[in-house]
Amino acid sequence: MTLANQLTLIRIVFIPLFVVVFYLPFGWAHFASAMIFSIAAITDWADGYVARKYDQSTPFGAFLDPVADKLMVVIALALLVELHATPWFTAPAIVIIGREIVISALREWMAEMGKRGMVAVSWVGKLKTTLQMVAILVLLAFPPGHEIALLGVVVLYAAAALTLWSMAQYLKAAWPHLSRSM
Repeated sequence: MTLANQLTLIRIVFIPLFVVVFYLPFGWAHFASAMIFSIAAITDWADGYVARKYDQSTPFGAFLDPVADKLMVVIALALLVELHATPWFTAPAIVIIGREIVISALREWMAEMGKRGMVAVSWVGKLKTTLQMVAILVLLAFPPGHEIALLGVVVLYAAAALTLWSMAQYLKAAWPHLSRSM
């Protein structure tokens, strides 16, 4: 078990802890859940860095890392949708979650065709992920209506816009192969 894979597993173990802390009936609970989420986000960066720098890439890690990422983000967004409970907040969360499902399915389909490299992560995808993480951290740490939470909503909308852009790029790259199967 490589260090990179251990970091990924830590991220998965943090998910139930994150949810439990989020629902604790204490004023500090949301800030604490934001800290847990930030540690998970750091392990996301760290496991990729360690895997590349120390040549610890494994098939297990290649499978589990994106699963851990998506689970953490989707669960955090689901909790935040409940907390904010408005259509204006729900809309960008649905866009982000929907895109994750579409792109995961697209990558799996392209991999079956031996063309997974055509839907590799782009700089837009990396920027989208960074904005998502920042937005989620801010929204977890500050209650709805707080000035800084409003900034988090703006950043979430920016992440949703980049989400649509990156999805369009992936679909455009895959379209020649998709259209052949119509």
